[in-house]
Amino acid sequence: MNGARPQAGLAGLQRRVLVLLDGGSANIPSRFVDWSLILLVVVSVTAMILETEPEIHARWGRVFAWVETIALVVFTLEYVLRLWSAPMHTRYFDLTPMRARLAYAASPPALVDLAAIAPIYASLIGLPDVGALLILRLARFFKLGRYSPGMRSLGAALKAERRALFASAVILIGTMVIAAAAMHVAEQAAQPDKFGSIPQSMWWAIVTLTTVGYGDVVPATLAGKIIAGFTMVAGLMMLALPVGIVATAFAEEIHRREFVVTWGMIARVPLFARLDAAGIAEIMRYLRAQTVPTGAVIVRRGEQAESMFFVADGEVEVEIDTSRHMRLVDGGFFGEVALLRRSTRLATVRALRATKLLVLDSVDLQALMERNPEVGLHLEEALRAHAPADPCADILPEEVADEQR
Repeated sequence: MNGARPQAGLAGLQRRVLVLLDGGSANIPSRFVDWSLILLVVVSVTAMILETEPEIHARWGRVFAWVETIALVVFTLEYVLRLWSAPMHTRYFDLTPMRARLAYAASPPALVDLAAIAPIYASLIGLPDVGALLILRLARFFKLGRYSPGMRSLGAALKAERRALFASAVILIGTMVIAAAAMHVAEQAAQPDKFGSIPQSMWWAIVTLTTVGYGDVVPATLAGKIIAGFTMVAGLMMLALPVGIVATAFAEEIHRREFVVTWGMIARVPLFARLDAAGIAEIMRYLRAQTVPTGAVIVRRGEQAESMFFVADGEVEVEIDTSRHMRLVDGGFFGEVALLRRSTRLATVRALRATKLLVLDSVDLQALMERNPEVGLHLEEALRAHAPADPCADILPEEVADEQR
């Protein structure tokens, strides 16, 4: 038993490190670590770009060296800690600690982290600082993808459509080879120095297919011009195909993410907690988006309740009375009880920063209850069970209690 305690303590420490590095907005320390790393990435990449300018490097070279040193230490520590805590990640729970670390080391985020520090260590051991190493150092910019939901959505979209994108690449390469071969046959006699072989003609083909058209190699014969015309049209279609695939997949991924977030927010509301999937999906059809600026009053005490609100992104303050204030962030909600009671608001709510809300109007809720009586029965039952005399009930009793404690 004595031998198990250190191991359990070590696992707890690894778990805390993982939460600190990957906790996102779950707690203040995680947010501080995230924003510190984002700031360091931006500063270090900016320094690397500016130091390639001789005059700036001559004046600020020492500052750039300090920035690079700090970045090296911090990014190395981050990489080591992520590697050390990898066995606590849910994705690797079924693996041994060593295999979990190897699996994490082979993941794209870990490879980006490694690329951010490997060139510096390569130069420290005496390897020449060639251009390829500079490009690898700039790869640390992609570390920002770990903190961007949009970048993660784009990555998920590319992964989901990888087969279609590979097929598009195969078609593009095939079209390039055919166009180069046709141009070689048509132009080799007129321009042997430019179209004397298929590999030589491939430069013209790829430039034309991508619609860049440098103009350094152009057909001179009638047959060559006809082939060029067909190649240009084919190029427009070749570019539109992958762009359309990526755009559609990205839009679907964003919609899916928003759907999951919205679903989770609605399912948290006590009034809707007993609804099945069909009932929640029905409510989602009636939601509308609203954006409010910093300081704007969303609802005011004494007003007639006409809507309930979900905080999709941002932060609001609920002023219940002069002595009781609380804050709601992403996923919070307010106004549901007064809405169903058709009573007046018992609190004032204002935005502490620019906030995106999802709004369910009284008219839409009543239409929903008439259209789906079963949903209406669930809501009425939940309202009777959720109708204490506490004037804070309109806001969110559970969170008010937490705030008071």
